[in-house]
Amino acid sequence: MRSAPVAETIFSRIIRREVPARIVHEDDLCLAFHDVAPQAPVHVLVIPKRAIESLATAAEDDAPLLGHLVVVATRVARDLGLADGYRLVVNCGRHGGQSVDHLHVHLLGGRPLGWPPG
Repeated sequence: MRSAPVAETIFSRIIRREVPARIVHEDDLCLAFHDVAPQAPVHVLVIPKRAIESLATAAEDDAPLLGHLVVVATRVARDLGLADGYRLVVNCGRHGGQSVDHLHVHLLGGRPLGWPPG
């Protein structure tokens, strides 16, 4: 079963090119672009073009798309020269730090990243 449709978000507007973004990757399934409020020297968001609210609302048949987002994030990391390492983060829900109700993968790198993260 597919995840339920979500409300309009800033990411929907970026996908439709109504809001400018520094895009680093695009294909039929997703879009990757630099975050406007970076938390690391490299901070890219990888989003599905088909809106899914969060991991909590993703359906079982969303698995191929979720895997694609991770594969794209790793390809973008390589293309941006993050050979020393990077972090992929998916925030889920208000307490998880999710600020936009459209699933997105954060690609962070370009400096040592501490642990725990928050």
